[in-house]
Amino acid sequence: MQDIKSYVILNNGVKMPWLGFGTYKSENGDKLIESVKEALRIGYRHIDTASFYDNEEAVGIAIKESGVPREEIFLVSKLWNSDQGYEKTIQAFKTSIKKLETDYLDLYLIHWPQSLNKETWKALEKLYKEGYIRAIGVSNFTSTQLQDLLEDAEIIPTVNQVEFHPQLAQSELREFCKKHNIQLEAWSPLMRGLIFKNPLFQNFSQKYKRTISQMVLRWDLQMGVVTIPKSTTLTRIKENADIFDFEISKEDMKKIEQLNNGFRIGMNPDEVYAYPEIVKE
Repeated sequence: MQDIKSYVILNNGVKMPWLGFGTYKSENGDKLIESVKEALRIGYRHIDTASFYDNEEAVGIAIKESGVPREEIFLVSKLWNSDQGYEKTIQAFKTSIKKLETDYLDLYLIHWPQSLNKETWKALEKLYKEGYIRAIGVSNFTSTQLQDLLEDAEIIPTVNQVEFHPQLAQSELREFCKKHNIQLEAWSPLMRGLIFKNPLFQNFSQKYKRTISQMVLRWDLQMGVVTIPKSTTLTRIKENADIFDFEISKEDMKKIEQLNNGFRIGMNPDEVYAYPEIVKE
């Protein structure tokens, strides 16, 4: 991992940048457009959105106005729970690419596990085979839910995007994904700001002369996890990208590992599967 354009090769041969730009809770307007354009100007080439975020239009405008060729950008969106099912999935995908003003997606994810997962996955496989999606995957799936999907899947998911941070290191899930060559990706790597209060990272920030954000994002990469921090602050967008010229020592990586206590800031996938109407992301 030498710079912001460094990538992992997914199980189908597609290249996915290790560092992405997240857009969750970024309103569909000028501020987001400018943020995405700034991220692309700095060198980000991985942009993550979702139909649930209600900002695909702004992301599409930003990409078009940025001047960066579409083929250089790894663009990701996600299918929402109410759109699951074979026909509804295909229609939802068409709606997303229309809003994004693109002909294809580089990665399309099932946003949360639901009872219609297998039917939905068949639709994703169809869109993948037809060339509308370069890679297909899931989000917020446990190893049990992944195993159930794999029993009938023709194509193995390339990615599983989950809540992942120092207090939720997902050890068992990481091992499962590694075994099946599924790339793990972190959403909310900074714990929606809670990590800034952590004494260990406060100490490491001084020791390495790096911000806490940079320390956490670097930890993600050294754990072999793709990460997508979100910010609409232009200085923070650049700061989050400056993580490729230092390394956390093995000793300090072990200290961070001890923070893992199963703490979640988001919904539990098992609860969402059982009660999809309660999901708030």
